[in-house]
Amino acid sequence: MVNTDRCLNSFVFNTTPSIHCRAGAAASLGDIAGGLLGANILFITDQGVRSLGLCDAAITSLENAGARVAVFDQVEGDPSQNTVLAAARLGRERGATGVVGLGGGSSMDVAKLAALLLKSEQSLEAMWGVNQAEGGRLPLVLIPTTAGTGSEVTPLSIITVGEAEKRGVSSPLILPDIAILDAQLILKLPPAATAATGIDAMVHAIEAYTSTNINNNPVSRMLAREALRLLGANIETAVFDGGNPAARGAMLLGSMLAGQAFANSPVGGVHALAYPVGGSFHVPHGLSNSLVLPHVMVFNMPACSAEYAELAPDVFPDLGTEADPSRRAQAFIDRLAALSKALGLPCRLRDVGIPFEAVPGLARDAMLQTRLLQNNPRVVSEYDARTIYERAW
Repeated sequence: MVNTDRCLNSFVFNTTPSIHCRAGAAASLGDIAGGLLGANILFITDQGVRSLGLCDAAITSLENAGARVAVFDQVEGDPSQNTVLAAARLGRERGATGVVGLGGGSSMDVAKLAALLLKSEQSLEAMWGVNQAEGGRLPLVLIPTTAGTGSEVTPLSIITVGEAEKRGVSSPLILPDIAILDAQLILKLPPAATAATGIDAMVHAIEAYTSTNINNNPVSRMLAREALRLLGANIETAVFDGGNPAARGAMLLGSMLAGQAFANSPVGGVHALAYPVGGSFHVPHGLSNSLVLPHVMVFNMPACSAEYAELAPDVFPDLGTEADPSRRAQAFIDRLAALSKALGLPCRLRDVGIPFEAVPGLARDAMLQTRLLQNNPRVVSEYDARTIYERAW
């Protein structure tokens, strides 16, 4: 029987208006977006991506199209508010007419806010939160170099304020004009990063599908399931045979579809509990999600075992032979935990240097993630969060 409540609710679906998916597309950036970006382009990336030469073809293409390119390559993991302001300052100094973000989620998040700050009269402080951003932004193109965040199609930017606090800007204003998916840029992504970002994309799809947000919608659920099919079928090949262009392309597409899904049907408890792990102990975001994923799913089982049972065969087709939905849902959780281990990821909080004594503080910090916790299928109390962290430890 079709659940009409899930199909017929009113909803809004926003995404990046133009998506170019083609191996080698970044080398044609000048042709694709030169006219949009204008004569003075702020190009935002990180030092690792730049040192690998992944920016070179895109920059050359822009210059060949007649643009002047100012490169800001100081983006760090979990980028800080100061990094955003420094990027915008360089853009003002060079009279930027457009912004390109090429890199992982951090570079793309910085590029989104820099493009906004360079056009809007608002301060960054005034932009924090949901739909608080006002004004315009400069033309923006985003090009991912990992298959995980989906930031190229999300209206979100997550920034670290102070020592560890995560703040976000959520606004359709920061959806880019163009996203470019170029599998050639991720062929040399190391196995550990490939695994962590791939699991991150899976979490986006799972949480989008089970979100209790009022905007959970049939488009997001459809995209989430296709994302999981692509990611589940290709993640092991991408990790262990990284030069495989077909697997890399499938991961990049799956990540984008998951990004579109959760951008419109927002994530919940896994992300809420992952953020303190990353913020306090500088664990990469994808790995933070992986560490808490099975434990949050076990907690959520009483509320969404039916949804987990529906998703299970998308990632692990053989689970489709399990007729009992509850057993299929539990097997889905167990297999996801086993997958992370098989991919070589640390599986316990202690494996990444987090002491047991940190658990109460992590639980308190998780309670600050109200924007995310409200989307979780079960209400999470501080006691619940502490119990989940203890089981993950």
